[in-house]
Amino acid sequence: MTKIKKLPEDTCSLVYQCRLPLSTRAVNHLADLLRRHLKAIRSRWRILPPGKIAVIVLAVLRHDQRLADMAGGNDVSESSVRRWRDELIGLLAAQAPRLDRALKKVAKQGGELVLIDGTLIRTRRRTGKADRRNYSGKHRSHGLHFLALTDERGRLIWISAARPGRTHDNTAARHDHILAHLRAAGLGALADLGFRGLDNDVLDPVIVTGFHATRTHKLTVGQKTANRVLAVGRAPVEHGFAHLKNWRILTKLRTDPARATHLLRALLVLTNLEVNR
Repeated sequence: MTKIKKLPEDTCSLVYQCRLPLSTRAVNHLADLLRRHLKAIRSRWRILPPGKIAVIVLAVLRHDQRLADMAGGNDVSESSVRRWRDELIGLLAAQAPRLDRALKKVAKQGGELVLIDGTLIRTRRRTGKADRRNYSGKHRSHGLHFLALTDERGRLIWISAARPGRTHDNTAARHDHILAHLRAAGLGALADLGFRGLDNDVLDPVIVTGFHATRTHKLTVGQKTANRVLAVGRAPVEHGFAHLKNWRILTKLRTDPARATHLLRALLVLTNLEVNR
């Protein structure tokens, strides 16, 4: 059985134009990053200029365009587009801030607290037992879990590594030593009830999570008021996630989960370029 990739004689490739809702700042940043990289590795030739490559990669990330479609519309091979995408994702991910440096920057700018939350990036369901840990019972879907920190206005400052979808928020926070880094930077954090038990210091808590009602313990009026105030303070963290998920490649991740961490951190850099301009 042979696979024929040629189109029939009575058909032709159709190409259409699509608007890319990004600023020239993001395109120029990506193009300059590629130029410096090509100079560092002494690469003298690419089939397309760095500016055009940057636009193609941004279209793949923003609109989740298929690699074969972008390749056909620009007269290049699919493998070239894939190589450009992985290359630029790696360069951008290297610019993502580390947790300790991000918190020190917030403290240096006069910030007193950060917002922390976890979310799930849905992925394709894969076969085999190894994929069972990616199933999230909370969301009833396969995906990858990650934590994010934002400042008081909801601007993303740090993203954790991607972990299996069944990972609990507390487990991920303990793995990244969130509490120790917050104490070292002298900052507090607002979190939802998923982080209950992470900070057991009653006298000087760093992470505030609100009050939880049970069957035997109903919340008082004061506790309900405190929860509402906390919910208002935590609202900007959802804005940060919304800006990040505007990149439609995260709608349902089709790439290798092992590369998801680099992708998320690359999108963090691009999101900050767009939001903080």
